Amino acid sequence: MMSKLQELIDTLCPDGVEYRAIGEMVDYEQPTKYIVKSTDYNDDFKIPVLTAGQSFVLGYTNEAEGIYYASKEQPVIIFDDFTGAFKWVNFPFKVKSSAMKMLKAKEDIVSLRYIFHIMGFLNFSSDEHKRLWISIYSKFSIPIPPLEVQSEIVRILDNFTELTAELTAELTAELTTRKQQYEYYAKKIFELKNVEFKQLKDIADIGTGSSNTNEELEDGKYPFFVRSPEVRTKNTYEFDETAIITSGDGVGVGKIFHYIEGKYALHQRAYRIHITIDYVIPKYYYYYMKTTFYDYIMKNAVNSSVTSIRRKMLDEYNIPVPPIKEQQRIVDILDRFDKLCNDISEGLLAEIEARQKQYEYYRDKLLSFKEI
Repeated sequence: MMSKLQELIDTLCPDGVEYRAIGEMVDYEQPTKYIVKSTDYNDDFKIPVLTAGQSFVLGYTNEAEGIYYASKEQPVIIFDDFTGAFKWVNFPFKVKSSAMKMLKAKEDIVSLRYIFHIMGFLNFSSDEHKRLWISIYSKFSIPIPPLEVQSEIVRILDNFTELTAELTAELTAELTTRKQQYEYYAKKIFELKNVEFKQLKDIADIGTGSSNTNEELEDGKYPFFVRSPEVRTKNTYEFDETAIITSGDGVGVGKIFHYIEGKYALHQRAYRIHITIDYVIPKYYYYYMKTTFYDYIMKNAVNSSVTSIRRKMLDEYNIPVPPIKEQQRIVDILDRFDKLCNDISEGLLAEIEARQKQYEYYRDKLLSFKEI
């Protein structure tokens, strides 16, 4: 893979390469005329509204004016002027705010895709709330080898990127299939006949927490459940029990569930459900709730978008109560399905991380030129 590149370097720049300020190699444009006028986004609209940050696509607009017409032939790098984050864009778009710059390369000297990889090599970020491009970023010194060398570096690094994307797509498809199988069998297994039903209020202690999201600590001692699939941490706890946690409002209503045994903290708008009778296995109830609760609240929600749960909806939630042995059999089966999904999910994340590290290793190796 590297032999052609080494030949080019030996031939075209045997003594090293010139380093120049990135601002000399790149022109920028302010986003003012591309800012979206309305944030009334809709997935049925065509034009994405972008940010250079982690969320990238904020939504879609139907505004027909002030569109930046990027394309595969005329791509652009969008740069967050406050954080240093950046994205490669090769499709038409609008932007959310003025805190961005659109970067284009001076193509007679440097390729834009080479600049994109160089920006990853710089690995710069900032939490200072100040404009970065003019004051800091544009002054960074970067290697500028001949265009033939740049092209070969881009080819190698893009190949790593493409392989990672293909692997991610394959493993994601496999994970999706596993989850669909899990959901299918879970629904089938809970089609119980000739069993007694109990309302949740008769078998559990139901309540909320008293913590706020801003109380989390990065390395806290106890799990801290908020209205999110991610578990945060705190140094204090409110409960010490076996419980099922679900979000009381927000985007994840009816779709976010956690199972906890031990000490934990809880957000004030998240519900805890602690089974108080000995003829229901808590893990059985957890799986039953994960499988059926969303359909239940869709029929009983406060509004059609299912944004919140009222206590009455939980109190009156009906639970089938088969014999303990049957409950345990169901738990054992679903534990196995859950492990299969988690194994491939963890494998997916580990493989993507490994590929990313491989890409970063070669990127840093390829872009570490000797300066002349």
